[in-house]
Amino acid sequence: MVSALDRKLLRDLARLKGQLVTIAMVVAVGVGCFVTLTGNYESLQEARTAFYERYRFADVFAHLERAPVSVVREIEAIDGVARAESRVVESAMVPMETMSVPAQAQLISVPDDDVPKLNALHLRDGRWVEPGRPDEALLLEAFAVAHGLKPGDELPAVINGTLRRLRIVGIAMAPEYVMTIAPGDLAPDARRLAIVWMSRDALEAAFKMKGAFNDVSLQLQAGTDVRDVVRRLDEVLVRYGGTGAVGRDKQPSNFMLEGELVQLEAMSTMLPIIFLAVAALLLHLVLSRLVHLQRSEVAALKALGYHDLEVGLHFLKLVLVISGLGAGLGLALGAWLGFAMTELYSQYFKFPSLAFELDWRMAALAVGVSLAAAMTGAFSAVRGVVRLPPAEAMRPAAPAKYRRSLVDRLGLGAVFGPGANMVLRELERRPLRALMSSAALAASVGLMVIGGWYSDAIGDMIETQFERSMQEDTAVMFARPLPERAVRDLEHLPGVLGAEGLRSVPVRFRAGQRHRDGSINGYHDDTQMRSLRNRLGDVVPLPPHGVVLTDMLAETLGIEVGDQVEVDLHEGARGTRRVTVAGLVDESFGLQGHMRMRALREWLGEGPVVSMAVLRTDPTFRDEINARLKNIPNVLGVVERRDLLARFHEQSGSMMITMAIIIMLFAATITVGVVYNNARVALSMRSRDLASLRVLGFHRSEISAILLGEQAIQVLLALPLGLYLGKLMVIGLASMVDPETYRLPIVLTPRSYALAAVVAIAAASVSALLVRRKLDKLDLISVLKTRE
Repeated sequence: MVSALDRKLLRDLARLKGQLVTIAMVVAVGVGCFVTLTGNYESLQEARTAFYERYRFADVFAHLERAPVSVVREIEAIDGVARAESRVVESAMVPMETMSVPAQAQLISVPDDDVPKLNALHLRDGRWVEPGRPDEALLLEAFAVAHGLKPGDELPAVINGTLRRLRIVGIAMAPEYVMTIAPGDLAPDARRLAIVWMSRDALEAAFKMKGAFNDVSLQLQAGTDVRDVVRRLDEVLVRYGGTGAVGRDKQPSNFMLEGELVQLEAMSTMLPIIFLAVAALLLHLVLSRLVHLQRSEVAALKALGYHDLEVGLHFLKLVLVISGLGAGLGLALGAWLGFAMTELYSQYFKFPSLAFELDWRMAALAVGVSLAAAMTGAFSAVRGVVRLPPAEAMRPAAPAKYRRSLVDRLGLGAVFGPGANMVLRELERRPLRALMSSAALAASVGLMVIGGWYSDAIGDMIETQFERSMQEDTAVMFARPLPERAVRDLEHLPGVLGAEGLRSVPVRFRAGQRHRDGSINGYHDDTQMRSLRNRLGDVVPLPPHGVVLTDMLAETLGIEVGDQVEVDLHEGARGTRRVTVAGLVDESFGLQGHMRMRALREWLGEGPVVSMAVLRTDPTFRDEINARLKNIPNVLGVVERRDLLARFHEQSGSMMITMAIIIMLFAATITVGVVYNNARVALSMRSRDLASLRVLGFHRSEISAILLGEQAIQVLLALPLGLYLGKLMVIGLASMVDPETYRLPIVLTPRSYALAAVVAIAAASVSALLVRRKLDKLDLISVLKTRE
């Protein structure tokens, strides 16, 4: 049997249905954000942990020029090393018929008689390579799927200058290659990088590495200091051309995955807090207004024998229904978005099993957090109900204390008119409510600024990186440094309008105990197609001597202009040298140094060699040029600026724009919730005053202006605060991205600010129009009959 209090609850819910829906929407968005982001964070973490543990992902990685296999025993003797496994790793070109430009490949040896002890493979299809069959290979699943390859198909590969046809016998996944980006690319593209595993005998024969290795992986004992092992490993490998060992945290695939997890963890905390805080504010406003309007009913209930606890629980039930409805919708929204987001992640991060799961612990935590926020917002109002004596509740609430407003005191009352004065007096009477509402609206505007920033940041990066810094049509990467005549040979190809050579030397920068891996790039004085530019797109001139470092690299190493930095060379003569830091440049990508070509060659003591060539081409000869490049043995990879830009737009750009749209829609929910509920509360509290004004001759438009003017002022106060708050949020989000990989520019154009303001005003206007309809239907007679 339904109790009297429950019947009253149902009537209250029916009367408050508009406010119930808007508050529930805000709660739903907060819960949905929590479930989506936390769920994906947990899914990625669990998939990574399971994959790494089952397939024995190594703790330390090192590449070198060449060392005898006997050195492995010396490496295993390092304190803390549980196991070391050597292999042969080399690069190759893959001239796929389905691609106009060749793909790149990394060739990795596997034991002939057993599976790898570290960095094992998850065989998805086919079988293992068999001993004595040098042309058999396993292929990374991402590349195979992108090109429609399966066991039994052939894979062309230029291995050490010789074109070979490898027979694919299996398709595999590996913990080392959860995410792959081809050298020279700015975004992942599974079509452009093949990971190929071949028998060790086959690779040793192809690269003359019999009895030797050039890559080693280490598994450490529990509790071992990774940095100490890395240091000692470098000491062992320095005489064998070691390029610098790295821990798992700097392994490229894991590094990119970890960066995404850090961002997810931060966002899963920030966004739900904003939405649930706004929901708590709205519940406080609505419940306080309901208690005020039902003072006499509360008194009657207490006089009829209902305990304070029963009356208090009655109002708490209202809060629980609203927050429960919002939590339920949020769980559904979070599950839907969570599955969609996991599907999106599965395109970039390749795990044997990656699935979004909404388990009961996450659901319970989400519901619990939303209920806690709701209870926080309702606490003061319910406490007032419990403490209200029946005799006092029977009397009407004490009238508000009116006094001359600030406008009156300044003598400007005649200028603003009676309507504006009424609005300003109401704001002065409840300044805390107005400030809290403006703060909630400012949070909404701030989130909208973030949405606009995503678009601005992508546009700025594209303009600086693709339109100004990279003005070539095609970049050709060589397998090893070649004499500069290789550039002239390319320039003579039909359709090539110009060619320039560049030098890029892989190095490790050192300053005391700090070090970072990167490269030093050399530029000719008359280069036109590639130039050093900062994040604003301005050309940065190179000094005659010394190196210009990325400012982030200098900050990481703790060095300044004029200091000297130690540089370990990972190519050619090797060894360690020192160079003076002649300048700093604010770049968007990577950690590197830049020098004039002549200064770089003098510093290295080498002749005129280049690592890559950039070409300006006739578009009508594009296919012919690419076909010729596929047949040049020393070409390792080819990158077309047009394709690179298209992939960047398709992947990073489209993902960020989608996120921007979702964030702006969610932010608009806050604006609708705040404006609608504030206006409905004001209408309920001041309906008698507004009806009296109508009887006195005020038009509907005039009383609408009085009612909604307060909301308009709150929105206008929130706009500048929200725009500034948005900038702070953008700075915070940009800092979550690992700055050593890329730095999202903090670029906020007037268009972004205008878009945030327009969306906020539009959402507020829609809410105001909904309340205006209620005002137009106001029954003057019944309202004026209501007892004060």
